[in-house]
Amino acid sequence: MPSAVAEIEVPAHEAAFDVPPRARFWSGPAIVFYIAAAKLALHLYAARFYGYFADELYFMACSRHLEWGYVDQPPLIALIVRMERMLFGDSLQSIRLFAALAGAGTVLLAGCIARELGGKRFAQALAAVAVLVAGVCLAMNHYISMNAFEPLAWAGCALILIRIIKTGNQKLWLWFGLTAGIALENKYGVVFFATGVVAGLLLTHQRSVFLKPWIWLGGLLAFLIFLPNLVWNIQHRFPFFEMLANIRRSGRNVSLTHLQFLGQVALHMNPVAVPIVLAALWFFFTHPQGKQFRVLGWASLVLLAVIMFSANGRPYYVAPAYPMLFGAGAVAVEGWLSRLRLRWPRPVYVSLLLIAGTIGAPMAVPVLSAENYLRYTQWLHFSPPPIETDRLGPLPQFYADMFGWEEMAAEVGRIYNSLPPDVRPKTAILGSTFSQAGAIDLFGPKFGLPSAIGLNQSYFLWGPRYYTGESVVVLGLSREELEGYFNSVEKVGNVGHPYAMPYEHFPVYYCRQPKISLAQVWPKLKKWS
Repeated sequence: MPSAVAEIEVPAHEAAFDVPPRARFWSGPAIVFYIAAAKLALHLYAARFYGYFADELYFMACSRHLEWGYVDQPPLIALIVRMERMLFGDSLQSIRLFAALAGAGTVLLAGCIARELGGKRFAQALAAVAVLVAGVCLAMNHYISMNAFEPLAWAGCALILIRIIKTGNQKLWLWFGLTAGIALENKYGVVFFATGVVAGLLLTHQRSVFLKPWIWLGGLLAFLIFLPNLVWNIQHRFPFFEMLANIRRSGRNVSLTHLQFLGQVALHMNPVAVPIVLAALWFFFTHPQGKQFRVLGWASLVLLAVIMFSANGRPYYVAPAYPMLFGAGAVAVEGWLSRLRLRWPRPVYVSLLLIAGTIGAPMAVPVLSAENYLRYTQWLHFSPPPIETDRLGPLPQFYADMFGWEEMAAEVGRIYNSLPPDVRPKTAILGSTFSQAGAIDLFGPKFGLPSAIGLNQSYFLWGPRYYTGESVVVLGLSREELEGYFNSVEKVGNVGHPYAMPYEHFPVYYCRQPKISLAQVWPKLKKWS
């Protein structure tokens, strides 16, 4: 039986092909760097198209209210956006820069994982290409959000764990804890990965690490980093869980069977890359050299099961594990082709990945105009499956939520500036969603508008400020609902961009003569969903 090393290493007569003399610029790490640079360039190019995504408007608002927590997220994203705005300004390219850099960093880590697992030049390049063409990774790194940094954090944790297993250096658990703690301050989803890692350790001979202090110290470090956000959640009675319960009751998320869930997971990663993920599981559970890293195989399966069976789990929650799986799978693929002494499948498979990625790219990043995108999807007879049950307009929700915000602020500016000068300082602008309020906060100064108040997510916690409700311009609420709180409800305008989501087409109301003060009614207006 051939040794594990022989299965991974390239035969001697092919060594010259894989590592040519004086080919530093075509080494594995160099190729991975070029692929990372290509991903960065793509995102920098696409960042200027369409408009601000709905969530970006909210994150920018949160950056003006730095706290240790928010209703729907930990505090790190607000701090990141605050830094971007201070350093580079509020333009689309400025606030999306760190997301693009995180995407390039994820490519680099995927290549590093392949290299640490024994992969040579082709394996490192294949892992990097797989991350580059994964549609969900393209979408995540297009705009600023917690999702942009989550794959980077998970891949960093996986790389540290690989180093712990390879070197036996238990002190590296401190670095694992540091990375996991920062990841927790970015998004709570890292708990899925941590659960998988703990299960993987318990299911393998690596369970002995629990008899040593370093993993516990690493866990303590992660907990201490997370502690401020935990205290904030305790003080605010864990609003995140209340929000999740509201989402579950509302039926907002598209319900998927387990087979549909797995199908969307495959679609998100690029269907041509599915063999790489299957090869990764084979590597972790069967390959002589990969068995020592079986903890990562168990971690992948456990987190997939936890997310799939979770009431609020979505297919893209699995995506942060892709770089780790692509790295391991690429090593297995390289080993198989080397043993068979086949070179031609390498460029063929990479070409198929790139072709499939190119076909899917316009559905993940806005490299086409909206009109050309619609023509393109009609020509393909395919569009991305919806993730929520809301009625769609011409565009999928991911793109639709990038249209109409400045136009909405302009309409509100027209209404606000038509009010008597002595009434304007008393007039609140109330958004029913964080994106509506966030759009007013971002674009409003251009139209002479004050900061908005809102009912959704952390806007609700920021309260009605000094407004009494005697004069309110209201976005996104129905006349029937408003008449329960005001004696005078007048329709004064309409909002709705042709490409925006249908629920962002609504009348604007001007409300006066409140039945009770805005501060008194505020607790009844909360919309956490």
